[in-house]
Amino acid sequence: MLESLTNVLPHFRNTNSGQFFLMAGPCVIEGEDMALRIAEKVKHITDKLQIPYIFKGSYRKANRSRIDSFTGIGDETALRILQKVSQEIGVPTVTDIHESEEAAFAAEYVDVLQIPAFLCRQTDLLIAAAKTGKVVNIKKGQFLSGEAMQFAVDKVRQSGNPHVILTDRGNSFGYSDLVVDFRNLPAMRSFDVPVVMDVTHSLQRPNQASGVTGGQPALIETIAKAAIAVGADGLFIETHPTPATAKSDGANMLALDQLEALLTKLTRIRQALQDEGSIAPIST
Repeated sequence: MLESLTNVLPHFRNTNSGQFFLMAGPCVIEGEDMALRIAEKVKHITDKLQIPYIFKGSYRKANRSRIDSFTGIGDETALRILQKVSQEIGVPTVTDIHESEEAAFAAEYVDVLQIPAFLCRQTDLLIAAAKTGKVVNIKKGQFLSGEAMQFAVDKVRQSGNPHVILTDRGNSFGYSDLVVDFRNLPAMRSFDVPVVMDVTHSLQRPNQASGVTGGQPALIETIAKAAIAVGADGLFIETHPTPATAKSDGANMLALDQLEALLTKLTRIRQALQDEGSIAPIST
């Protein structure tokens, strides 16, 4: 198991290479072979482009539209796969938790605990995550402004954990759409935390009549480019070898074979910004 990211978080804060970092992987852990294959492929790409990489995979999906939606292969089974990814591929891992009692359990296996957007105001959940000492990645609620996330950050910090990341995933627009307000990224960065753009979830089309969330994956490159241009410290991208067969969120995923070309374009944008001095590091 890799040591907690709390000892290496400055590496993910644009203070050294100036590069953005990447959280990427499948929406949910579907099995060991697939998780290792995705992690190995993404690690190969990010090593080549010198992008710090955190493998993402949910060990269980709690927020489903329908009772027959896929939720996971078993909590401990999936968490052990995340642990194996960390050990064999040599990357940190992140997974989401949904209730306070899950925090300590999941923290035994992963490096970063993620708070889902709909749960970002849940005080007990934030405190429980903070108490593990792990890095806490809080997704901004679809119903909140970037400025309102100050209070979520405060809950973690005032619980004795200074290691916080904030992630934007768009704002609700009507009943069945999301829009991205890029003002939220500098607003959240003003709290002296790394900020991430969740590119793929921000392109969801939720609350479809079928009970299966839709998406607009053709716009992944557009949102990612804009986020880097605005100064995001990191990107969150769900990817899968065959999104059409993914057991969760396939409608808004990036096909794995398209990831390298996208990241190559994004590193060029980041380099251009760095060359003109537009990337200001946050303190560590």
